[in-house]
Amino acid sequence: MKTALTIAGSDSSGGAGIQADLKTFQAHGVFGMSAITAVTVQNTQKVYDVQEMRPQMVHDQITCLFDDAEIHAVKIGMVSGIPLIEAIEEALRSVKRTPVVLDPVMISKSGYRLLNQDAQDALISRLFILAEVVTPNIYEAEAITGQDIRTIEDMQDAAQKIIDMDAKKVVIKGGHLGGDHSTDILYDGNYYKQLKSPRIETKNTHGTGCTFSSAIAANLALGKDFFDAVADAKTYITGAIENSLSIGKGYGPTNHFFDLYAKAGIKS
Repeated sequence: MKTALTIAGSDSSGGAGIQADLKTFQAHGVFGMSAITAVTVQNTQKVYDVQEMRPQMVHDQITCLFDDAEIHAVKIGMVSGIPLIEAIEEALRSVKRTPVVLDPVMISKSGYRLLNQDAQDALISRLFILAEVVTPNIYEAEAITGQDIRTIEDMQDAAQKIIDMDAKKVVIKGGHLGGDHSTDILYDGNYYKQLKSPRIETKNTHGTGCTFSSAIAANLALGKDFFDAVADAKTYITGAIENSLSIGKGYGPTNHFFDLYAKAGIKS
């Protein structure tokens, strides 16, 4: 069985972070492992508190797993400070190289900045060069490139700028661009591709970014090429949102096992 490692924080509500990543890996038939960067106190309504792990602990979680097992892909989620970024960089440079999907969690869905400028700069300078794929949303792409993004052409320009920052491939998620459809831009440094899907009216979208990037990592672990891996991930996250779950009083999670439930005749 193929394996994938997620390096991210724990979401106690189960909809995002480590929990979403492991569910996504399993839904793709990939065995999931984890290196936890932080523990959160949160539910579907808000985040109440965050406790970071010691950087050395994060480093050692990563290296001990690579010492023991073959890992076919890595996904990096939210890392909130420079010491953690440095620990992850050091760990990944010391082990066998494998495809890395970096979800640069800098800006929330509402546009709230989650990383200060120094940490953002460290993320770009230290982790972009290690990543096979970088997956910013519109807000994050604007923060990374320093440009406004209002059109598909702006998204393509931003993708080129991110490639120029040593990223190998980029997916700019277009969910915040507006319109009847959500359009993502894929770019491998040579070719652009657009992925479109109808906009789904639901408030239950907690963990969509984590799930999408983890689906890309799972597909890379399975041996798919970049464009196929992202296209299949787009299909998966669209289905997970269409079948999202009304759990809790706030923003519910996507349904990571919607396809398996349907095949088993289980109503979710």
